[in-house]
Amino acid sequence: MAGKLTTHMIETAKVPATGQLFLWDGELKGFGVRVGSTGVKSYVLQYRNPDGRLRRSVYARFPVFSVDQARKEAIRMLADVTRGVDPADVKESKRTAPTIGEVCDWYLEEAEAGRLLGRRRLPIKASTVRMERSRIDRHIRPLIGHRKVNALKPADIEAMQADIATGKSAADKGKGRGRKTTGGGGAASRVISTLHSMCEHAVRLGIIDANPAKGARRMASNRRTRRLSSIELGKLGAAMQVAATRDENPTGLAAVRVIALSGFRLSEAQEIERSWVDPEGAAVHFPDTKSGAQDRPVGRAALKVLTAQPEIAGCPFVFPSDYRDSHYKQVPDVLQRLCIAARIEGVTPHTLRHTFSSVAGDMGYSELTIAALLGHGKRGVTQGYIHIEEGLREAADMVSAKIADLLDGRASSVRDGDHPPIERPLAA
Repeated sequence: MAGKLTTHMIETAKVPATGQLFLWDGELKGFGVRVGSTGVKSYVLQYRNPDGRLRRSVYARFPVFSVDQARKEAIRMLADVTRGVDPADVKESKRTAPTIGEVCDWYLEEAEAGRLLGRRRLPIKASTVRMERSRIDRHIRPLIGHRKVNALKPADIEAMQADIATGKSAADKGKGRGRKTTGGGGAASRVISTLHSMCEHAVRLGIIDANPAKGARRMASNRRTRRLSSIELGKLGAAMQVAATRDENPTGLAAVRVIALSGFRLSEAQEIERSWVDPEGAAVHFPDTKSGAQDRPVGRAALKVLTAQPEIAGCPFVFPSDYRDSHYKQVPDVLQRLCIAARIEGVTPHTLRHTFSSVAGDMGYSELTIAALLGHGKRGVTQGYIHIEEGLREAADMVSAKIADLLDGRASSVRDGDHPPIERPLAA
């Protein structure tokens, strides 16, 4: 065709009975329109790619794109060719790009096989993978699992975060053993962290080209400062005593009490194995925690609960599940029921952990000692030399005893007249 391709030429082009007809522009070489036997008219660009092969790319429909729009796009594509980029390859890459769901499948398989490194350049922990699988299956897959990774932008990720925060992905636990998914701001922020981390692994190993979560702003999570007062600890203890006479699960009640008396994290308390408990050394030897392997001091009040749990043949856990094939997982549910009975609000297992540290602070113990009692990650050189010695055991014992007295209604508030102990220096 000698002249410039126009709208009138395309509209009046004869539809072939079979095959296809091409109308080529007389000014921009390779730019044209393909007319199919069904009457569909599409813009095409014919060119030689960087390897010298003749390629033809169909890239837009008429009249969705005007002739001028299609011409500008053809010029842009030809410019890419001069830079060594083949538009046909780009189009194929987009078509075959993985979805977020496919990246999730790859990540979970690699992480569970121990082939991905997390903190401290060690394989990602099994407990972390379980937690991330839950976030993926409950939030990421339902909301964006079908989306192509290369089509997502930070705005899409932030939109997903907002959906999670408002409960769009909330779901009942159904018939399984899991817990209800409620969403919320904190959950939304943690899901974005999981998505970002997963995609960073995928980018580093060449699975995807870019991390769609990079640059997405995460919701600020309020620092959890809720602690139980002495009166609230008394109410919780009274509710536990009443629940023990009714139909509440005794394993769950014992686990709640252990968290309150030890400051253990929820996962640490629920997953304790009998072989880790050392009554003689007044400690629990965790082979792995959020901060690595630890020997954690435990007071006698907490040890009494741990050692009193009935042993089940073949089950290594101090707090076994009702199915006896794993550890107990319903502590948050038990605690919620207790708090409803006690008429206290805003309490989670972390609240019990924070209460333990707060009581220790009220009793005059230093931040360094409290950090050691809680098993916090090392924040400095000095903390790296902390070992369980008599002073630390004594601190764990006294804090545990004080909380036990408050739970059982035998003591007043630390702030109402107790004198803080003279703290012994920790061994270095």
